[in-house]
Amino acid sequence: MSDRTPEIELLIEAVTAAHRARDRDGAVQFHPAWYDLDEPERHEAFQRTCELRALEAHLDPAGLSTTAKAILARIR
Repeated sequence: MSDRTPEIELLIEAVTAAHRARDRDGAVQFHPAWYDLDEPERHEAFQRTCELRALEAHLDPAGLSTTAKAILARIR
């Protein structure tokens, strides 16, 4: 269990979500909560995101994470 505040935990949770907004040119944007985290908190968010995407891929019949699915959808 983390010793982080509930507010920081919520920010980290928001950052680990699979959805990312895009700008008008289609570039992926950082989640706004990213800017409210300090360096160790960003590292924690990155680690959790990696774990979540691995779980998603493990549960998917094709072995794809939401990130992989989004990339393939844009290519196709």
